[in-house]
Amino acid sequence: MFSRPHPLIALALASTSLVGCGGPGPAEEPELSAEALAAVTENPGAPSKALAREVDDLFTQEGLGETRALIVMKDGKIAAERYAEGYDAETRFISWSMAKTVTAIMIGQLVGDGLLRLDQPAPVPRWQRSGDPRADITLRHLLQMRSGLEHTEAGDPPYESSEVRMLFLDGRDDMADYATAQPPEAEPGEKFEYSSNTTVILADIAARTLSDADHAEARRRAVSDYLHARLFEPLGATSMVPEFDRAGTLIGGSLMHANARDWAKLGELLRNKGSYRGEQLVPRSWVAEMVKPSPASPQYGLQTWLNRPTGGTHHPLFPDRAPHSAFSKIGHMGQYVFVSPEQGLTVVRLGHSNRAERIAMLQQLADIVELYPSEGR
Repeated sequence: MFSRPHPLIALALASTSLVGCGGPGPAEEPELSAEALAAVTENPGAPSKALAREVDDLFTQEGLGETRALIVMKDGKIAAERYAEGYDAETRFISWSMAKTVTAIMIGQLVGDGLLRLDQPAPVPRWQRSGDPRADITLRHLLQMRSGLEHTEAGDPPYESSEVRMLFLDGRDDMADYATAQPPEAEPGEKFEYSSNTTVILADIAARTLSDADHAEARRRAVSDYLHARLFEPLGATSMVPEFDRAGTLIGGSLMHANARDWAKLGELLRNKGSYRGEQLVPRSWVAEMVKPSPASPQYGLQTWLNRPTGGTHHPLFPDRAPHSAFSKIGHMGQYVFVSPEQGLTVVRLGHSNRAERIAMLQQLADIVELYPSEGR
């Protein structure tokens, strides 16, 4: 014989039963707008609605800053493309530090031509004086941001930083002269210090390699012609506009302009190990060097950020959410060309986000990347 349950227990059981039968389930996601759906192509390589929603969130969520352009490419084809109001496929976007990776590509082409050597002292005339410790700085040291020079990228106040002084103050007319004049503060190769000045030194080396002339127009033309003939035109990146200072030096660490599709092409070039439509524009071995971790900083290669764990906080990418073989061009205020060869992905995000917004925005970008499984290529 069974005893009757206590009335309070019976009430609790009844309430539980009612909730289970008729209670509200998970909140339904809002309908996607026509704009959100239109951003995704017919066969994007991921669930179309999920991709449309993640892309839409990148443009509409609070706290991520302003996304102005996004392109997702899967296996060489556009999977998603969207622009904010006032921007379109023809808009040229500033690179900021994404230019550094383009400069490294150019240096790699010169190495491939036999005109420069990676592990020999950098050919900077000022450093060749007897007893100058900077004579031991190699091209590799410069490319890996471990020259040992006293280059401070960010200062407090900002006008005290080497970058601001070079770009906008006393170094602006001859940036390479300013950058190469800085004294050493560490042994070459000893420590990592991210520096736009360093990339200007690389751009100056390229100009000296390609032209014997000292006057600005000859230097500018030599580098511009080389970039267009060897990189931009074969790649079909016709919107690319590099900037030069008054001395004719490419501002290779900060100032190039291109539309989002051309930034994607540069990412795809590296995903395909320097090859484009069967033509090897950049030596395959050089691309491998670009994405090899520096001994002084595992998240950095040759002027390229790597998705490798460091054990620290505020990683510039998201190594916990994408393959460690992934890498990226990264520019000030949230410019990214993220490349994941294992996933067949190139993702371009261009816009304006402050530091806190960038941290949140990167996680939203990772939400897009995670829609694509790693294929172990």
